[in-house]
Parts: sequence; C-alpha cells; structure tokens
Amino acid sequence: MNISILSLESIARIDPSPFFILSLVPYLVFLRYAGKTKVIPKISFLGFKLTLLFVLMTIVFAIIAKIYFGDELTNVDLLHGLAESFLTISDAFVLYGFVLMLQSIKTKTEVKNS
Repeated sequence: MNISILSLESIARIDPSPFFILSLVPYLVFLRYAGKTKVIPKISFLGFKLTLLFVLMTIVFAIIAKIYFGDELTNVDLLHGLAESFLTISDAFVLYGFVLMLQSIKTKTEVKNS
C-alpha cells in the first residue's frame, strides 16, 4: 500500500473542530428518539444526557488549558482528569440503569417460573 507522506501531512493539518461539532447532531437525534422509547431505563437515559455535560466540560477545560497553561487539554493532567470524570459519571448512570433493568427482568422471570 503506497501512501504519500504529503497526503498524511495534509490530513494531519485538518482542524477536527467542525467534525466534533457535527458529531453532536446524530447524538442529539439519538437522545430525541431514546427519550421516546420505553426500552431505555430513565436512569440510563439521564446518563446519556449527562454525556452532553461531559462534552461541555471538555470544551471548557480545553479552553482553560489553552489560556492558562498554553497547552492542549490532553497534556494538562488535572484538567484532563476532571473532564474525563464527567464521562465516568455519565457512564455509571447508564450502566446502573441497565443493571437495574436486568435485575428487574430476572426477578420477574423468577417469580413467573415459581
């Protein structure tokens, strides 16, 4: 496979910001339809919505890292860790909601079978 160094360099110079913003569109569509379904537990749905808080806080912390530290967010461990903690919290809500749902299904099945 022959890949030109020039093409890799030109790809590396592309600003990813527009792609980041565009990626929010399908996620917002997902949230809209996920909110209408009864399949996703309310706690999990809250976790999915909290993912937007993670995105917002990542943007805020990236700006702070650039202004105060003159560096990218990934290179400022404290701010990067704080930003990732918002993702951890949202993921915990998603997981907890689905675990409760599975336990509820298991309990209903056990009651049915007895």
